[in-house]
Amino acid sequence: LSFDVAVIGGGIVGLASARELILRHPNLTFTLLEKEKELSLHQTGHNSGVIHSGIYYTPGSLKAQLCVRGAMLTYQYCQKKGVPYKKCGKLIVAVEREEIPRLKALYERGQVNNVQDLRLIDAKAIREKEPYCRGIMALDSPNTGIVDWQLVALTYGKDFQEAGGTVITDFEASDIKVAAESAAGSAEGLKYPIIIKSSQGKEVRCRFVLTCGGLYSDRLSEISGCSSEPRIVPFRGDYLVLKPEKNYLVRGNIYPVPNPRFPFLGFHFTPRMDGSVWLGPNAVLAFKREGYKLFDFDTQDFVNAVSYRGLQKLVMKNIVYGMGEIYRGVFTSAQVKNLQKFIPELSPSDVLRGPSGVRAQALDAEGNLVDDFVFDGGKGELGSRILHVRNAPSPAASSSLAIAEMIADELEKRFQL
Repeated sequence: LSFDVAVIGGGIVGLASARELILRHPNLTFTLLEKEKELSLHQTGHNSGVIHSGIYYTPGSLKAQLCVRGAMLTYQYCQKKGVPYKKCGKLIVAVEREEIPRLKALYERGQVNNVQDLRLIDAKAIREKEPYCRGIMALDSPNTGIVDWQLVALTYGKDFQEAGGTVITDFEASDIKVAAESAAGSAEGLKYPIIIKSSQGKEVRCRFVLTCGGLYSDRLSEISGCSSEPRIVPFRGDYLVLKPEKNYLVRGNIYPVPNPRFPFLGFHFTPRMDGSVWLGPNAVLAFKREGYKLFDFDTQDFVNAVSYRGLQKLVMKNIVYGMGEIYRGVFTSAQVKNLQKFIPELSPSDVLRGPSGVRAQALDAEGNLVDDFVFDGGKGELGSRILHVRNAPSPAASSSLAIAEMIADELEKRFQL
């Protein structure tokens, strides 16, 4: 099988990018390779289902630009395709006085990022929007919404296939190399010089490769001879679920004011498209890259993570906080105590253990969380024909259509498509 471009990774970023590329270049041939039997099973199928509006991110950063544009494109896309969504809004709630300056700074940041219709509201207005929520001040973001991201991603996949793209599942890329005969000059070797081999020995040939490997982005880079950094360290997030008879406690998304030291942490209340309400997630080191259960363990993943200097440094910097997260993960009553600051009526008997997700957190060797998008390629015949999306951090789903535009631009520039 030979194609002009192969996209590796059937999560939301890979699917959105493959869709964007084929719509721009209908005369080229595209394939999307996915290691599972179905698409969108991992980060895309295990997340809180929020359409983020772009409040949190550093003004001018790619994250900020892509999220604001991506959210707008998502609503347009869902509208056009009939994918159900709800604009249920979000409150970021301050429960302590010392959080107010941070909340006001978030409001300013949201304004600079061009997030529409933000306002700061007082305790009375909080109760009007969320009758059971207590807080002294909140940032109201009416354009935050919810959607089933897996359904959105599968719809991207349908668009890709309808435009003539080929999806190959059950294809775990285990080797990416230049065909030997491309040097010798056979027509096939010259036209499609890259060979992607699957772990079952199947082969796909192509001219250019885009990898969107999520939890395996660093491994895909390594097998193609490119850099192993930033390294992916998996963090598992466990959710609790409200018992159905308690769903009335929550109307829209309720978030805490984020802790500036750990930007991605913060337990939140999130209504889901199916009517349930999720509370979470926490963040603990996962011992397996796709380990959704508490005791899932993979030796290679574990050794890879704990032997990495960057993770050792991160752990040392945040040991107390990390132990607290583990404790709250094991004892749900400790987690509920945290949530009662926002909804005092909540009691430990109102919640059940819910699903989990694993987040691909990119870390550099100094133990810093890599917070923005990272793309790279490499040198030589292979490296110059490959583009790796190394880090597509949250809110990658909300930003997916905008990320796809940027990736397609980058691909066109690098490979002169």
